[in-house]
Amino acid sequence: MKVIIIDPGHGGNDPGAVNKNSFEKTYNLKIAKKIQSYLQNNYEVKILMTRSSDATVSLDERTDFANKQKADFYLSIHQNSGGGEGFESYVYINVGAETKKIQSAIHARTASVMNKYGARNRGQKQANFHVLRETRMPAVLLEVLFIDNAGNLSLLNREDFQNEVSAAIATGVAAGLSLKQKQQETKDLFIAIAGAFEQKENAEARVRFLADKKISAFIDEETINNKKYYRVQAGAFQKRENAEAHVVKIRALGVTDAFVIVKGEDRGQGPVPEPPKPEPPKPIPPTGLSIQGATLLTADEIERFVRKVNPNAPRLAALYVQLGQVYGIRGDAAYAQAVHETGYFRFQGSVKASQNNFAGIGATGKTEGATFKTPEEGVLAHIQHLFAYSSTESLPPQYPLVDPRFSLVQRGSATAWNQLNGKWAVPGTNYSNMILEIYKSMLNETKAPLQERINQIDQQLKEI
Repeated sequence: MKVIIIDPGHGGNDPGAVNKNSFEKTYNLKIAKKIQSYLQNNYEVKILMTRSSDATVSLDERTDFANKQKADFYLSIHQNSGGGEGFESYVYINVGAETKKIQSAIHARTASVMNKYGARNRGQKQANFHVLRETRMPAVLLEVLFIDNAGNLSLLNREDFQNEVSAAIATGVAAGLSLKQKQQETKDLFIAIAGAFEQKENAEARVRFLADKKISAFIDEETINNKKYYRVQAGAFQKRENAEAHVVKIRALGVTDAFVIVKGEDRGQGPVPEPPKPEPPKPIPPTGLSIQGATLLTADEIERFVRKVNPNAPRLAALYVQLGQVYGIRGDAAYAQAVHETGYFRFQGSVKASQNNFAGIGATGKTEGATFKTPEEGVLAHIQHLFAYSSTESLPPQYPLVDPRFSLVQRGSATAWNQLNGKWAVPGTNYSNMILEIYKSMLNETKAPLQERINQIDQQLKEI
């Protein structure tokens, strides 16, 4: 049985990174314990923790403990800080193929969860960290988001995110170390199905609809009577009444083709009965702020906002305002998207400043994406990409087409910002929220002095 050391970074007198009342040490321990539980429940493995409470443990004590136990693997959990955004993994400098293999297995699965929640994949890296250098076994250190980033901190406080990222890390460890899975006792499971479709895109639309209603779901392929269905699974329950109650909740949203199936391998069930004839998904009307519309903020107001965070940000606001007017796109909101994509134009992800790619066009985490000759061309490509999503009209004739992925977009498939979830960023269920939070901050910072001026004028009028 392999021995794994899980190391929740910091602790006790060492809080790690701090953001007001949020301490890195707390999140490290929560995530580490969830990883420990997942591995112990699902795999033949021995898990040892460098700390299981809010205790002060030195770096030497951590690595000495791991070496004394002759562990097979060392995993250190941390959160990042310093003005960035996203997830990254580290191994020691010039490690062997085995350590790189484990890092890749963990990173790929964790990055998939980050992508789902709209967080950046900052890549696989190397560093001269003590816990990576002084351990005698393969070791990986994870920086699970930035505690000083508002969007990242919001995710760290969500139980569903903690559970998903911990499970992803654990399954990555299991894959990297080829852990043997435990024999699970088979029991009946009652599955809530929120529709079955012959076309995968219809199932994908149903999953997005449910996500907007705060119901998690995924697509499960099933062949019934020699015909493939894409079923939307929206929950698994040990008690039938809980599954049926969940189906009632789903039907109340207008999903009339929801039903319960029983999955029990120990009973030797035959094929699942054919579900009711699937209905085409009802189109989801656009809600929230539209992508097309008037730009409210001036270039100066936009620049003042971003330069409070990054004084060296390139002066692009005038381009976003000008091109937004030509294409009928909200240029200030598009600029907020660029702020999110580039980390306030600090370019700490896979896209580099020299690419002039302010919208992450073509970037997947594995590739750096498109490169544009000038900042003007990069902004134009961004606005054209938004136009492709928000309109079915022909491009305005004033400028040539520079967006290399314009023809790949389903025209008119996202007329509101929240419809970019699962399109611009896949799955990206929180992608638009992060953009709109930045845009709200831009509007509020511009509004504050204006409101003060209005109050002064009102007071003057009263005196007159």
